[in-house]
Amino acid sequence: MNEGQLSGMPPIILVDDEEHVLNSLSLFLRGSGFKEVVTVQDSRDLMPLMLRQKAMTVILDLFMPNLSGIELLPEIIRHFPEVPVVVVTASQEVETAVTSMREGAFDYLVKPVERTRFVTSVRRAVDTFLLRQEVHALKSYLIHGGLNHKEAFSRILTNSSQMKGIFQYVEAVAGSGETILITGETGVGKGLLAEAVHRVSGRSGPFISLNVAGLDDTLFSDTLFGHRKGAFSGADTNRDGLVARAAGGTLFLDEIGDLKAASQVKLLRLLQEQSYYPLGSDVPKLSSARIVAATNNDLRRMITTGEFRQDLYYRLTSHRIEIPPLRERPEDIPLLLGFFTQDAARAMNKAVPNTPPQLLTLLAAYHFPGNVRELRALVFDAVARHPGGPTLSMESFHQTIRAQNQPAGVPTERAAGEEGNHVSGLFTSGPFPTLKEGIDGMVLEAMRRANNNQGIAATLLGITRQSLNRRLINMRSKQATMDLD
Repeated sequence: MNEGQLSGMPPIILVDDEEHVLNSLSLFLRGSGFKEVVTVQDSRDLMPLMLRQKAMTVILDLFMPNLSGIELLPEIIRHFPEVPVVVVTASQEVETAVTSMREGAFDYLVKPVERTRFVTSVRRAVDTFLLRQEVHALKSYLIHGGLNHKEAFSRILTNSSQMKGIFQYVEAVAGSGETILITGETGVGKGLLAEAVHRVSGRSGPFISLNVAGLDDTLFSDTLFGHRKGAFSGADTNRDGLVARAAGGTLFLDEIGDLKAASQVKLLRLLQEQSYYPLGSDVPKLSSARIVAATNNDLRRMITTGEFRQDLYYRLTSHRIEIPPLRERPEDIPLLLGFFTQDAARAMNKAVPNTPPQLLTLLAAYHFPGNVRELRALVFDAVARHPGGPTLSMESFHQTIRAQNQPAGVPTERAAGEEGNHVSGLFTSGPFPTLKEGIDGMVLEAMRRANNNQGIAATLLGITRQSLNRRLINMRSKQATMDLD
């Protein structure tokens, strides 16, 4: 029995009393990208082995000495119903095939088995196993809630139920080895989530990250696939690319929406065939790296404009995770504000200042186009300017937010299309408002969001406090006149 070297994924177990069959089938699987293969020549060793370690799929010969596959098949199905069993036997009798399928076999192949047929059957069985695992994990979370790998998400600070739901989904799919696409606006933490996927997956290899934005096709190919000596001018030695460095681990490709057309074709080939060609080589190399990609672009829109390949999109989205923007999870703002304030003070060797309650009101009404990354920058800037004293000044926050091109509190163009904005109620029914009515509506909404704090409301509107005060006086005067009438 050869148990191989495991790397976080359960193995495929081959059971046959003929050594040459085990060797040839192992070569078929390893040559097709299945690294974790365990061979069992004595059928009596199978059940004790499966009790010691998980298996993704069992390939089982029916006719063996000591303990036949006919006897083993129902035992495997009874004790390990989630593990697909592919029967491979020399028997061509229809009755034997029917009996095997009735007992629960996933597929039935007749020796000598053709390589493509064999690999295709095993790949389908593995996909079925992984799907069953995901469904089981998701059911468990629905019933019990909670996380099994809390430490894997420790770098992502959140009180958001949306984010915790994403963590549960990551735990359900991380072990599958399938490609994951992480989407979301800039600054939401896509890279941190990719690292969490890697930690939860239990893969033995490293986590390797690459931002592909701005890479031309040659640089992309050389960086990912490496080159052979003499491939181009200056290639004096062989060099492995990041795919080889990430063997058995995770390769994170950030800004995948900016990938050039020619590079998209090469990435598609890597995902489809689990193999690649280093520059200057005509001998393919197998990849055992799991691909996680991320983008803040709308790839579906890019497909309609011809900027992104549809077939690559579907390859990338075996699992898709969208991280919500910070404005949709305001419960995270107090937690992040406190953490970044302490982090900034420690980095600058300053005493940690208190944050005024009005600051939370201001930040809760802000639309944060740069999300968590922007909040961190705002806090670090404020702490750097802080001259001392117990309470952090809000002036730098007011200046930055006021400088935004659009009034803060109004969603970005993307969000406005999905959620509407706070003035939209003026236009949904009744007569079209005048410009003054529209402005008055914005002033009232800003005051509502600012809890009637004029300084915060003025910042949200992008005007001075004096200008806001004049508008409020005019509005009150108009209301008083109407009441008298």
